[in-house]
Amino acid sequence: MTLSLIVEPGEYAVVQLDPGDALPAWLPTASFWTVTRADDELSVFCRADDVPFDASHEAGWRLLRMVGPFPFDLTGILASVLTPLAAANVGILAVSTFNTDYVLVKHASLAAAIDALRTAGHTVHEAQGPLVEPHPPRVPSAQDSAPRTPHSKPVP
Repeated sequence: MTLSLIVEPGEYAVVQLDPGDALPAWLPTASFWTVTRADDELSVFCRADDVPFDASHEAGWRLLRMVGPFPFDLTGILASVLTPLAAANVGILAVSTFNTDYVLVKHASLAAAIDALRTAGHTVHEAQGPLVEPHPPRVPSAQDSAPRTPHSKPVP
């Protein structure tokens, strides 16, 4: 199966919240965000710029959008993309919607991901807009009451 993918501009993050938390007030109105609630966590995927410093998160993800829509009975869509990425040792996060699928790869692995996908016969395009470098880690300011690092809890 040959697919077309678009590398969306910008940097994305995955945020981990407590399972009982309400949807965060900062939930972005950007073009892409998704929320998943499970028994053990509430996860948000969104633009890195929208994540407050004190949220437990990991930034530096790039978003690859598969050009859909795809019929629900079509099989092998994700496998056709994830298999070459796995062979290239590119770690991923995957998100599916009603119309299409998205794959997030770390910025440092983006070139390897694009190369692996093109070698597998897929077409990869850049979306309009600059393909930005990830943000450097933010330095806490006096306004940050409880500094956190990715995957950490507040410092007491």
